[in-house]
Amino acid sequence: MTDEYKTIQGMGEGYYTEKRSKFLAFAHHVETVDEVKELVAGYRKKYYDARHVCYAYMLGAERKEFRANDDGEPSSTAGKPILGQINSNELTDILIVVVRYYGGVNLGTSGLIVAYREAAADAIAHAEVVTRQVEEEIAYQFSYPQMNDVMRIVKEMQPRIVRQTFDNTCEICLRIRKSEAEALRSKLQKLL
Repeated sequence: MTDEYKTIQGMGEGYYTEKRSKFLAFAHHVETVDEVKELVAGYRKKYYDARHVCYAYMLGAERKEFRANDDGEPSSTAGKPILGQINSNELTDILIVVVRYYGGVNLGTSGLIVAYREAAADAIAHAEVVTRQVEEEIAYQFSYPQMNDVMRIVKEMQPRIVRQTFDNTCEICLRIRKSEAEALRSKLQKLL
């Protein structure tokens, strides 16, 4: 398993129109299902006069938690094409909402699939795609005289220091790329 994943930073907006139907797309960086629910509820409230508010999301570095919602469109014509764009761009920790204003002309299933896919693709195109690393958190307790040895390892391996407490018993909490976590753990264990 790789310890990197792609997501977007902030948000991106997209737009697509077909036979007077308008598709407004919004891509957001999200990390929890609660964030997804809150954003979707916000769009439903803001665009209360829209015919459909469809969405898809993907969560986690393993890309195992996802959902697609057609919101009343024919089955698999809205949520799946949106999710398809997330998958083809290999993104995670992302929510894409597509709001449809009906233009009075039916697009048919193939027309809907194209419309939702293109709107989602446009939202991704207008978002900043970033690569992030999967990190592991390591907490380590040590006595104050070991401070220099611990800090030498921290300087050498360069993990992020999340928090640290220096007292009679010291504790340091570090975050490091998952592939390097075992090496850091073993170097710290050798100090004991």
